[in-house]
Amino acid sequence: MAIRSTAFICAAFLAGMASWTGPARSQILPHPAFADAITPPGFPSIGKWMLTAQGIPSDWLGEIYRGKILREPINVIIVDDAAINRSDAVARLIASARQAGYPIRLGHSVGYQGMIGGQLYSQLPKGWDDAFSNEIFELSNNHGRIFGPHLVGQTYLFTAAFSRERVDPFRWPGHRFASFNQARDDFAERMSRNTAYKVIGSVSLDNALMDNPKLTTGDHDGTAIVLRNGP
Repeated sequence: MAIRSTAFICAAFLAGMASWTGPARSQILPHPAFADAITPPGFPSIGKWMLTAQGIPSDWLGEIYRGKILREPINVIIVDDAAINRSDAVARLIASARQAGYPIRLGHSVGYQGMIGGQLYSQLPKGWDDAFSNEIFELSNNHGRIFGPHLVGQTYLFTAAFSRERVDPFRWPGHRFASFNQARDDFAERMSRNTAYKVIGSVSLDNALMDNPKLTTGDHDGTAIVLRNGP
């Protein structure tokens, strides 16, 4: 799927930041993950990486990819301008993911977090071994975790990390990393085609590791696709 890059700025975010009703900045405890964040035009600060329960960047369960440790990037941003409250935003997103062919499926690691606007959000879905996935875990699949929602004005914001794993029962480990971009693009395309969440562009999160001697983000290009559900 071809995704056009755009300098799209969501006016709701710009207006909402002025009247933000979340915790006062002075009340938010500092966290090492907050330093590795970026503030795209029109958005609050967004953590670049999917984080473990300990708040450190996730490493795809320690897999070594082409001699380097994988780091899992945030690669999708989801904007909901139509939800009436936080529970509604979560319910609408879960239902739409299912409609797009990404229901909640078991067989995946859990306990991850994402940072939005200086706050940590635990993953959706919240099952003990669940993720959003387009196939059962015994087959090669695209799967991801979603974080949020973070309220800015009247808009609810989520971030997400999607990746593709190749399953080969005759090799160890049986589940191997395949791609970040393939999973990101497929999830966004299916959501845009089948649900009210439409692709409106992409933003740079500056989270592609190209020349790091120890870490890599595989084929990730450093951008997040933006999906928006309008009123």
